[in-house]
Amino acid sequence: MASAGPGLESLVDQIISVITNDGRNIVGTLRGFDQATNIILDESHERVYSTRYVLVNCDLLPGLLSNALIGSLVQNSAISNKFLSWCLKEGVQQLVLGLYIIRGDNISVVGEVDEELDARLDLSNLRAHPLKPVIH
Repeated sequence: MASAGPGLESLVDQIISVITNDGRNIVGTLRGFDQATNIILDESHERVYSTRYVLVNCDLLPGLLSNALIGSLVQNSAISNKFLSWCLKEGVQQLVLGLYIIRGDNISVVGEVDEELDARLDLSNLRAHPLKPVIH
């Protein structure tokens, strides 16, 4: 493997997170890279973040609630965790990509993932604004 940036060699066969220039967050196992920092990820997925709350399969509340009202109730802890797990759609969607190649000129940031910390994250309750694209 050719030398790309400092430190990429030490990340081979480890789980990494890649932020692309268009604001995508792709997580997977680094299998290889080249001198142009093109990288190959295995068992990868894209994490899609959103600030929306969507009711699904929920008969606990009569009528329809707006996203703004649900968000307000969640932020003020007026909705129990049981309700969250039953009624609100997954907070962070994980789109399976599998074996995936990312061109080096489309990479903004590469970081190592702490697997223990990542396993403890409750992605169903995370809300975040999607990243904006990098402007050169």
